[in-house]
Amino acid sequence: MSALPTGPRAPELSKTPADAAPPRPAGPPRRRRSGPSRPAVLAAQLGLAVVLVAGWELGARTGVVDPFFFSSPAAVADRIGRWLGGGEIYGHLLTTLLEAALALVIGGVLGLGIGFLLARARTLAAVLDPYIKVLNALPRVVLAPIFLLWFGLGIWSKVAFGVTLVFFIVFFNTYQGVREVDRVLVDNARMLGAKEGRLIRHVLLPSAMSWIFSSLHTSVGFAIVGAVVGEYLGASEGMGYLIAQAEGTFDTTGVFAGMVVLSAVVVVIDLLVNRVERRLLRWQPARERGHG
Repeated sequence: MSALPTGPRAPELSKTPADAAPPRPAGPPRRRRSGPSRPAVLAAQLGLAVVLVAGWELGARTGVVDPFFFSSPAAVADRIGRWLGGGEIYGHLLTTLLEAALALVIGGVLGLGIGFLLARARTLAAVLDPYIKVLNALPRVVLAPIFLLWFGLGIWSKVAFGVTLVFFIVFFNTYQGVREVDRVLVDNARMLGAKEGRLIRHVLLPSAMSWIFSSLHTSVGFAIVGAVVGEYLGASEGMGYLIAQAEGTFDTTGVFAGMVVLSAVVVVIDLLVNRVERRLLRWQPARERGHG
């Protein structure tokens, strides 16, 4: 009579100590990071910029690209360096930033307030709907000469023009964001006794915050565009005035230098908006914020 067990239990004797280790506790499967890593994306972005700038410079030096029409990165960098060193650009840049900031604040506040109002007052929204569509369909550029006539060559004609660009972006995003708040959440808050003020502060505004910040990212660029286009049409200072002066003398290097400075300013402001957004939306997962 054999001492070894026979039958279905025999294979258990071949297990090693590792096989006999207790199983890992069950839990959610570990997520693998999808997509490229942030350093890899940053390296690719910098590499693309280096290739484009080097190709532009090489083309200008070899004659493939006509420097009269397209200038060159070295000449543009030299011009920006002289602007910064001589202090010539600071007054113009400050004027443009002031106009853009006022347009962003005034247009943003108006768009936010009216967007909230019409999203909560369905009847009023239905009455004003055709008027808003007509105003939004107006080409903004035709308004710039009218604002120059009304407000003169000072900063307020540029601010008014920038407000018309920023307002509709913030308005439509706020309106849609508030309208898409979960009705169950709103009804539950009302059942718990929340009045309109608390409902806006604790439910509607946080829920629509992603839409509002999304509109602000776009509005920053449009506020700068409003200020520059207004200066371009009539002003005595500002980046748009500086670019128009350079264009009037066929100074393509000055035009490109102004464009580079404005682009850098927009990128810096957008980064600041990103930081504010991350701080205010810390309660949201990064995936829902669309960053990181």
